[in-house]
Amino acid sequence: MTFRNPDTIHKPLGAYSHQAEVGAGAKWLVLSGQLGMDKSGQLPEDTIHQLRIALDNVFLNLEAAGMKKENLVKLIFYFVGDVNRDERRKVVSDKLGEHKPCMTVMFISGLASPEIKVEIDAWASSEEPSTA
Repeated sequence: MTFRNPDTIHKPLGAYSHQAEVGAGAKWLVLSGQLGMDKSGQLPEDTIHQLRIALDNVFLNLEAAGMKKENLVKLIFYFVGDVNRDERRKVVSDKLGEHKPCMTVMFISGLASPEIKVEIDAWASSEEPSTA
């Protein structure tokens, strides 16, 4: 997998890459939207706390598929309401470390339930040929 930021367009506005190229025959993992809900079904009120849990849920899904955060190709973040940009970026940066997958961040009017303030869609890939 190769991540690029072409010099023919603007630099990324945060810790992400403009593009990711995945080789032919790679194994793909596509996740349903992950919420900031813990295993016991608890959903904190705080958006940043939900963001941390939702990212942890993405990583737990990766682990279940034999992948790591470095296999993430694309993350799509959905937020309801106002979220402090610096706090949001710090949480994502702390969780991803040096890995900079493609990202989209959207602020929307609502998700599946009013108490849900964060949802994350994720795509991951491994250069290993798919066995499915």
